[in-house]
Amino acid sequence: MEKKKRANPTQPAKVISMKMDATFFFERAVQSLDRYHYDKALKYFRRAAEYEPENPVNHCNLAGLLSEMGNYEESNRVLQHVLDQIDPQMTECYFYMANNFANMENYESAEKAIIHYLENDEAGQFLEESEEMIELLAYELDRPTQLTSIKSREGMFEHDRARSMLEEGKFGEAVRILENIIKKYPDFMAARNNLALAYYYMGHFDKSVDMIRQVLELEHGNLHALCNLAIFYQHFGDKDKLGELLAVLRKMYPFHQDHVFKLATTMGILSEHETAYRLFKRLLKTGEAGLDPCLFHYTAVAAYNTKRYDEAERQWRQAQKFDQGSEIPGFYLTLLEKSRDEHVKPPVSYHYHLPFEEQFRGLEKSTEGLPDHLKRDPLVRSSFFWALRHGDMETKLQVIQAFGLIADSEVREALLEFIQEPAEDDYLKKVAIFVLRNIGVHEPVTAVLDGRKLTVPASPFSPNLPVWQAKWQQIMEMAMTEMSRRYDMVQQYDLQTLWVEYLSRVYPDREPKINKVEGWAAALEYLTAKMHRRAISYQELAQRYGVSVATISKNVKIIDEACGLKEKMQAIFPKFSSFDHKINK
Repeated sequence: MEKKKRANPTQPAKVISMKMDATFFFERAVQSLDRYHYDKALKYFRRAAEYEPENPVNHCNLAGLLSEMGNYEESNRVLQHVLDQIDPQMTECYFYMANNFANMENYESAEKAIIHYLENDEAGQFLEESEEMIELLAYELDRPTQLTSIKSREGMFEHDRARSMLEEGKFGEAVRILENIIKKYPDFMAARNNLALAYYYMGHFDKSVDMIRQVLELEHGNLHALCNLAIFYQHFGDKDKLGELLAVLRKMYPFHQDHVFKLATTMGILSEHETAYRLFKRLLKTGEAGLDPCLFHYTAVAAYNTKRYDEAERQWRQAQKFDQGSEIPGFYLTLLEKSRDEHVKPPVSYHYHLPFEEQFRGLEKSTEGLPDHLKRDPLVRSSFFWALRHGDMETKLQVIQAFGLIADSEVREALLEFIQEPAEDDYLKKVAIFVLRNIGVHEPVTAVLDGRKLTVPASPFSPNLPVWQAKWQQIMEMAMTEMSRRYDMVQQYDLQTLWVEYLSRVYPDREPKINKVEGWAAALEYLTAKMHRRAISYQELAQRYGVSVATISKNVKIIDEACGLKEKMQAIFPKFSSFDHKINK
């Protein structure tokens, strides 16, 4: 008879422990939502709330899903529990409850809830949505809503103006307005968050982090501040703090569209692309975001970064459909097509604009300067401000040139601040001063040059010359006028520097004899063109300036011999030129 097999009592059983906590059930809930298994998601959200009963986020996640499923009464019971037992200061719960009451056509209760929200909520996160609901309730109840005050409206007019400034890329003006608002209304969280954002756009990272921390001290669960802080932790490479904060953000299931959008974009920036993709798809599915090409782009980027390339193509084609005048979707569709078979694909940004390098490439090809839409685009402008503070040498030089094309008050302020930075390169600061002169700043300016703080006069910067003669200015202006249509600002600056350098070397012992200013101006353009490896001939210059080839050649030789090509290469053009051959070759 065959013996029965028995388990070996000496062999230990293989048991894998499973950590059952709120995070575990939250993740299961999200997975169920992705598969549209709402009943399972509801069960898991309930378990998450049971495991962390004092965490209002778990309860709000549960209330949000109940509302989406149409269980408005139960959703309100959960929200009331948050207010009664966990956090009475979560005034946004009244806004959510008002929405639920309105969906149940209980307009009297909806009115009470929305009034309580507006009269007690300081942040005003849902102010616009609340105003729309007030209009609906007034229509349904056939009477005006008895609203005595709007707490978050204190300072709101100025705040709206500051937000408009941010949207237009006028960050300096926005900062001034927002700083004044929070002096008057220290608890105005939206103003503080926008001030942190304005600092961030301008590259003032320390100020921005400090403002975010102030927000979180006043309101520890502020989603916008938490998202902004996470981006800063990533920027500074603080992996430990970022990991802790990401654990909190991953648990969040935002109730409102604005919060979903903020969390989605943040998770994308933090390379949490799977989470970002899920949240962007949720926004598209609900249809609340409308037909915004930006949202299609964000979803496409998240799909691209999670290797859903067909989905990425579909979303970029949708962006192209609803933004037909833009070249942005087409650029990314071309990039996708070119890189489909590549093992390592190029990175793409969630920002809805062309990559920074591509913008400069377009500027270099353009003969009309910076297009108006780029001058006004806040993302483009912020990328310029960022690059001026944190880019490499060549990028900063490109930004300074671009600022010369934008030429508004924000640019002037940024350049005036830049030339006073001791750590910045003197060559860059001198180019910045040149650009300031070209955009209308003619008064003396303060700059740190050669490690010293000094006042730079309105005339060309010539510290080694005790005088500046009218004919010298005439020669320079003639050359600059001719060059303005053919050369960029750096090359124009280099011409001015070359002329000052030459005069400084020969004055007063070998001061040039000037008979024809045209001949000297043509010689300066010739030398500058050669220094920048640009094709040019004596014949072309003779025709444009109306002088002989011999005159230009003679003046070129005089300047060349006085300055010394290699020495000038080191002293004047150390970072951006390479001139191993003779100038007049």
